[in-house]
Amino acid sequence: MTRRSPVVALLLALSAMAIGCSGSPSTISTTTTTAAPTSTTSLESATWTAVWPTAAVSTRYQTPEAAAQGFATAYLHMANPVIGPFEQGDARSGEVPVQSSASGPVTTVLVRQLGPDNSWWILGAGTAAINLTEPAWDALISSPVALKGTSVAFEGTVQTQVREDNNGTPLGAGFITGGSTGMGPFDGTLAFTKPSASYGAIVLYTTSAKDATVMEAMVIRVRLG
Repeated sequence: MTRRSPVVALLLALSAMAIGCSGSPSTISTTTTTAAPTSTTSLESATWTAVWPTAAVSTRYQTPEAAAQGFATAYLHMANPVIGPFEQGDARSGEVPVQSSASGPVTTVLVRQLGPDNSWWILGAGTAAINLTEPAWDALISSPVALKGTSVAFEGTVQTQVREDNNGTPLGAGFITGGSTGMGPFDGTLAFTKPSASYGAIVLYTTSAKDATVMEAMVIRVRLG
């Protein structure tokens, strides 16, 4: 059995509570597809827990590994991510380990089958180096949002962003400072501009001291106010 960090276990439990565990997965061989026309409103209601992709775009992933690959490159902006094997959780969800390089730290990407086509969606991500305790998953946040937890990173610096759905530019970006040689507390705030979407995510990530590429990340779903 895979040993999850407390953060990853909590995110998976909360998201499972929100969307239920009914139904069974389909066996699909292709990796990515363009979805057939579907009511955006009904699809949004079925997939609101997911940070990637969104109901408004046509990209759908037919394997969990493909979903993790798309998330790592298009959402986290990892340069050349290494995608590990899917690790089954319940009948419709599980985890995919992602590394920025073969020797890089692991970002655990939470995946689940959602929507009428049972495609794979990303519920969030966690890493052992970043533990965000406030805000909680699905919290309603407003600017400035308080960020509390523990982390370890080069010079203690963890990059922070507030993102909204269907917007490639973060509403706000900054950093917090935690531990540099071991896990240490952080307590900061992040201001962000007025959102146009109801949902988004808080993204915390570390970067390489060598070339500033994304090393690992934690992503949680939030409501924007």
